[in-house]
Amino acid sequence: MSSNKKYWKSVEELNENSSIVETLRNNEFVEEIPTDEFLGDAASLASSNTTRRDFLKYVGFSTAAATLAACEGPVHKSIPYVVQPEEIIPGVADYYATSFSDGFDFANVLVKTREGRPIKIENNKIEGANFHANARVHASVLSLYDSLRLKNVKIAGKDASWNEANSKIKESVADAKAKGAKVVLLTNTTASPSTDRLIGQFLAQNPNAKHVVYDAVSSSEALDAFQMVYGERALAEYDFSKANVIVSVGADFLGDWQGGNYDAGYAQGRIPQNGKMSRHFQFESNMTLSGAAADKRVPMTVATQKLALVKIYSIVTGAAVAVGKFDGEAEVIKAAQQLKAAGAKGVLVSGIEDKNAQLLVLAINRALTSEAFNPANSRQIRKGNTAEVKQLIADLKAGAVHTLIMSGVNPVYSMPNGKEFAEALKKTKLSVSFTMKEDETALSSTIAVAAPHYLESWGDVSIVKGQYAITQPTIRPLFSTVQFQDALLSWTGNVQTYYDYIRSSWSGAKSWNQLVHDGVVSMEVGAGAGTGADFNAAATVLAGTKSTGTELILYTKTGMGDGQQANNPWLQEFPDPITRASWDNYLTVSKSDAQAWGLENWNVANGGLNGSLATLTVNGVKLENVPVMIQPGQAKGTVGLALGYGRKASLKEEMQVGVNAYALYQGFNNVQTVTVAKADGEHEFACVQLQKTLMGRGDIIKETSLEIFNTKDAAEWNIMPVVSLDHKEVPAKSVDLWESFDRSIGHHFNLSIDLNACTGCGACVIACHAENNVPVVGKSEVRRSRDMHWLRIDRYYSSETTFAGDNKVKGESDGLIDTISTLSGMEDPSENPQVAFQPVMCQHCNHAPCETVCPVAATSHGRQGQNQMAYNRCVGTRYCANNCPYKVRRFNWFLYNQNDEFDFHMNDDLGRMVINPDVNVRSRGVMEKCSMCIQMTQATILKAKNEGREVKDGEFQTACSSACTSGAMIFGDVNDKDSKVAKLVEDSRAYHLLEHIGTKPNVVYQVKVRN
Repeated sequence: MSSNKKYWKSVEELNENSSIVETLRNNEFVEEIPTDEFLGDAASLASSNTTRRDFLKYVGFSTAAATLAACEGPVHKSIPYVVQPEEIIPGVADYYATSFSDGFDFANVLVKTREGRPIKIENNKIEGANFHANARVHASVLSLYDSLRLKNVKIAGKDASWNEANSKIKESVADAKAKGAKVVLLTNTTASPSTDRLIGQFLAQNPNAKHVVYDAVSSSEALDAFQMVYGERALAEYDFSKANVIVSVGADFLGDWQGGNYDAGYAQGRIPQNGKMSRHFQFESNMTLSGAAADKRVPMTVATQKLALVKIYSIVTGAAVAVGKFDGEAEVIKAAQQLKAAGAKGVLVSGIEDKNAQLLVLAINRALTSEAFNPANSRQIRKGNTAEVKQLIADLKAGAVHTLIMSGVNPVYSMPNGKEFAEALKKTKLSVSFTMKEDETALSSTIAVAAPHYLESWGDVSIVKGQYAITQPTIRPLFSTVQFQDALLSWTGNVQTYYDYIRSSWSGAKSWNQLVHDGVVSMEVGAGAGTGADFNAAATVLAGTKSTGTELILYTKTGMGDGQQANNPWLQEFPDPITRASWDNYLTVSKSDAQAWGLENWNVANGGLNGSLATLTVNGVKLENVPVMIQPGQAKGTVGLALGYGRKASLKEEMQVGVNAYALYQGFNNVQTVTVAKADGEHEFACVQLQKTLMGRGDIIKETSLEIFNTKDAAEWNIMPVVSLDHKEVPAKSVDLWESFDRSIGHHFNLSIDLNACTGCGACVIACHAENNVPVVGKSEVRRSRDMHWLRIDRYYSSETTFAGDNKVKGESDGLIDTISTLSGMEDPSENPQVAFQPVMCQHCNHAPCETVCPVAATSHGRQGQNQMAYNRCVGTRYCANNCPYKVRRFNWFLYNQNDEFDFHMNDDLGRMVINPDVNVRSRGVMEKCSMCIQMTQATILKAKNEGREVKDGEFQTACSSACTSGAMIFGDVNDKDSKVAKLVEDSRAYHLLEHIGTKPNVVYQVKVRN
């Protein structure tokens, strides 16, 4: 029924006459095999007479010999400890609880170390550790080993000692104090109680000093509104698991909105339980993760969103605030009515950066008495103050700042007019930047102080009120670094180390050692009260909103965030969940606007995506040569552009990609009126939309509506394929081409993936990268379909809610002309498509097609259900990849390790410190793919064996299942009938990918249900 719906990954696939799509379907490997490189001189080879026997000698069983040294694995020598540290057992991982905070992302995490090296970030799952790692936090371990980190203090660009720098800073601060001149501490949001105390002590000793908090991406308006109502500068906390109706007006709460980390609670309500699930309305401009997950998504401009918010406010609270007609009003009224009916089980959020809009959000949730709305445990993050930052800029320009000390900020890059800020720095007597990188601001400062990575630092953080967490070092500082807090101690005359300072000030329910062990502790808090706000007046102001032209919406991408980790190749190569493009930012444009402006996207012969370039003008400021991506679901009259790209300083050349959208972030407002003009030239994207497509191969995505799910038999909405046996139709899974092994003894691993819970966040992709030493190949290779990700998250678009809906639309068309236009419209659903995400990795088939065609038995099946790879046996015939229906095998076209052609982390000694010693680093010519983290499952079995017990349910994990905070991925042993995964495999929503071909996968999917 609904599972026969047509899905498409790229607009190009909707063109039935596309020769490119047809070629890609029939030719999985779009690049020619470079036989000249493998077999020597191509000319002499062509002129030789080669017998069939000689040919097999080259490309069959002895290809390993023919590939010569190119495929030979490097030899490594092991050096033993002279004196082995007591806490380190070679071969056994240690885990340390710590906290991540960089001013933009915050998380409670565990750090996996091997032989003293941090190699992977895990989620801290202890009670009270509520903030989990996103893709950027998982990737942060690689930033520790960035070879371009600032390695020591620099004064005027020359190497110096900390004592020299400290002396100059103290002299400047004393001189300013004597003259009554201004000293300013400019920091990001630290969310650190101890740092706040130290800054307070510094300000007390220096009455002429001021502390200004600056976040590159501002939430200042929401902070102002919350402060007015609740008396503190903070953000409301939300628990979406307690909401039956969720209405979002421009808030990508599954992305980076107000710090993110809402996906776990959200997913709890999205998995059908007892026939119920939450209902989610999304009103937005850009297509976001939240919009992709919504049951009802309505694209609209931000100006219209403001009117929609007033309408919702009037309906929920009963306030009589007049608002004119606007597009999408009927859908807004419907959402508002359902929200009001839900009462305490309803919640509204908004990402509109406007104080009046944020006041209405608070008013609506108070009127609902929403259980999901929690102002008491407020978020202590994103505390940047736009008004104070603007005043600082004015003071700098006027030469009124004597000494400026910066920590954790890069304003020369991220300010709307960074060059102006750099010039203003010259008017100070002294400018100091504490930074991990010799970035744009460090290069413009008098003194650049090398700051440690968070994995080298002590600290504390309070992400939400009532939670206190510790940051502890997991490795000694790699370079000559100085922590900002240690400098503050020195400037205030305190001889303590920062560690002693934190420890001496701790007093709580847990002992210090227990706190360090757990990483986090919870405490009771109460809500504050502010001066009050006139909500009706705020609504009246918003009701007068008028459109001022095309809107530019500036946002942060799931991978890159605000750009702090721009030199991290894992994040650069991470495909954006929505556009599926990596190594770029770009202007997202609706199809209708693109046609009006003459902007295009097109696919070339090898499937690569190309696009037009555009020039953007905002208040006279021009941003030239911006690549254009035509985005289904983009609201007409709006365009989107991601912040965090366009950096140059302290980045490897390969990472210097994209355009700097901060130049258009005027007044720290993420919505600007823009003029778009087509520019000359074209841009080549590294986009994986058309790569490895499964479109047209049968039931890939299965979905249904909640009504059908509740009222119809599973056989109707989860149709199982049938095959012919003895001229009778029988279920496909009942027929085997091969004899099956008895897998009832011992462990047998399965992975369940719930399409309802998957938000496409990509944390699993980066976690897999870290755990399994997946190489980065660069933009050019990704464009050639050679990305090495073991796990990909396919993104599909569709038009109608169900297959029955498709039939209804077609059936209601009248006459030839109407029918043609109707069908044409259904084939081009780019105005507002529905979206589904599907993680795809090796399916670990019990009857695996790859195993039967490998001439050297390099790939085989294990008794525990895992498809195994013996890399030393693999000779790179790629027969297995040709025979894999799921397109999950990756071929090492080159040696990516220690190769100057691939100058990423594996090309230098420091970067290779992140490599997991439990997983082999593959060589050229070898095929690789997901191993279902066999090293992790075997370690779990050995641990239980050593402790003389059975493995408990939940202990078995893979990198992806462990990283998944939404609960979409559940891994375990199906032979344990009480395990979660065993029950999910038998669930009525369970199905296998391409079940009709009889591969019998060990990965099972759960049918997507829409409310």
